[in-house]
Amino acid sequence: MKERSRFTHRVSAPIRGLGHRFAFLALVVAAFALMLVGKADVAMMERFRTQVTDAVAPILDIMSRPVATANEVVAEVRVLGVIAAENRSLRLDKERLLHWQVIARKLEAENKALRAQLNYTPAPEASYVTARVIADTGGAFAHSLLLNVGVQPGIAKGQAVVTGDGLVGRIAGVGDRSTRILLITDLNSRIPVLIETTRTRAILAGNNTNRLRLIHLPPGSSVSPGDRVVTSGHGGAFPVGLPVGLVESVSDAGISVKPFVTRDRLEYVRVLDYGLKGIIDGSHPTGETMEGGKAQP
Repeated sequence: MKERSRFTHRVSAPIRGLGHRFAFLALVVAAFALMLVGKADVAMMERFRTQVTDAVAPILDIMSRPVATANEVVAEVRVLGVIAAENRSLRLDKERLLHWQVIARKLEAENKALRAQLNYTPAPEASYVTARVIADTGGAFAHSLLLNVGVQPGIAKGQAVVTGDGLVGRIAGVGDRSTRILLITDLNSRIPVLIETTRTRAILAGNNTNRLRLIHLPPGSSVSPGDRVVTSGHGGAFPVGLPVGLVESVSDAGISVKPFVTRDRLEYVRVLDYGLKGIIDGSHPTGETMEGGKAQP
């Protein structure tokens, strides 16, 4: 049996080698023949190509399904990983929010109790008018904006103008179809403010740049970078507690404040009406308007 298998192997090996060589040559000849036929009869070759494609398409479809399924599985695994990470982050956020909710409720209860003991009268709720910024009328020497609202209930000179981030400025003039805002960064802007943590009073002054200055602080006042600056309500021009900005730097040159609201990103604002009359809109005998103690044409 062993001798017979060896003999069969010796005889079949050269035959297989010749078959491989002639098969390769036959494939080359067949390809060359197909090229010639394709040049001679394009329509027939197109039909043949279509038939071959139709015959092979089901096989390719079956072969591609595992690959597509594997890709879908990989994508689903990645999505599950992202969802798991987001779930962990949301759980941490939920725990932090629940913690602060407990603290807030406790502080609210204490606040109500203290107000009841002091017979505290809360300030009236503010009404507001939402308006759209239609023009920036300022330049290098003035910072002001125009709104698309004119004379109507809830719009009056001196009222505070805010966004969701903080104070923008105040109403400087009201026309029939437009309203002008004097921004807090304007050189003529002066706002009574407080350092929120220390309750230190100061005046926030504009200087026609994107930064503000704190001036007229009491001697020995402590101000640090990162302190929040809010309106103090003194003078009756603005309500108490409107966020204005953060202390950016404290140096010998002065205290710089970065406002929460930037001038170039304003689109919609709210005009607040707290019923305050700190800024008087009267008439001068010569027909000029009085603003901040100075006659304005």
